[in-house]
Amino acid sequence: MKHDHKHDHSKSSYRNLWWVFALSVTYMVAEILGGIWSESLALLADAGHMAIDSAGIGLGLFAAWISSKPPTDKKTFGYYRAEILAAFVNGMFLIGGSLWIFVEAWNRFSDPREIKGEWMSVVALGGLIVNLVGVKLLHRHTHDNLNLKGVWLHLISDLMGSVSAIVAGICVWKLGWLWADPVSSVLIALLILVGAWRLVSEAVHVLLEGVPHRIETSKIKDAFEKVPGVKGVFDLHVWGVGSGVHAFSCHVTIAESVVHASMLEKLNEILEHEFSITHSTIQLEPEGFHREGHHPDHCELK
Repeated sequence: MKHDHKHDHSKSSYRNLWWVFALSVTYMVAEILGGIWSESLALLADAGHMAIDSAGIGLGLFAAWISSKPPTDKKTFGYYRAEILAAFVNGMFLIGGSLWIFVEAWNRFSDPREIKGEWMSVVALGGLIVNLVGVKLLHRHTHDNLNLKGVWLHLISDLMGSVSAIVAGICVWKLGWLWADPVSSVLIALLILVGAWRLVSEAVHVLLEGVPHRIETSKIKDAFEKVPGVKGVFDLHVWGVGSGVHAFSCHVTIAESVVHASMLEKLNEILEHEFSITHSTIQLEPEGFHREGHHPDHCELK
């Protein structure tokens, strides 16, 4: 049995996250003031989204802190799942925020208001710059970290929202198209909804202990069965513990002549080098060994 509780959060990624948090809070206040002054729903929607961003980033920072705590007798995997829960909550907040924008946009269609398009565009341009900085700071840290990916998706959708608000502001300012403001808001909400749904789906997949993306259990089984001395592989399970941390367990039947220590070393090398799995539990059993409820052709729980 091999255990390697690996924590993949670099100091630089969370230092960057603190910078993004500070920028988001600062510009959220600016957008709220700008939205009130210009009477732009698109700006207020973007400010509301940035408020959700800020809350999400704060939640992500808290989750990163608590997930770094060591395992205990009661929490044998530690708090890795805290980041997955944070990603799930972030996604639900985004879905709720997008629904609120839909309702407000409908009200604006029914009752159009005069909007200061020039102010709307200027404030949205500042938001675009802030979000571009945030996206750049976090992008390289999102590939294997669902928590940071959730924050990054917040910023991407907010960036697109800023672009939409700039275009809407110009349309109102130069062409007098008041309907451009609620239309822009609906586009922002749709972008938020798509990203949020993907994030929630990924988080639920991990919480339900689904097989991590880019890992195929059939390929692991085939790789094990090619090792000389292996007679069968069954009860094979792979699941995500947290962001970038995968766990594995299975039973392997082996020939009587096989040295157990040598076989375990070979199998763990395959897991680590070919599938990036470093937390594994492998039970070796002699050929012909049979336990009720186990069948070599099935991998489901009994």
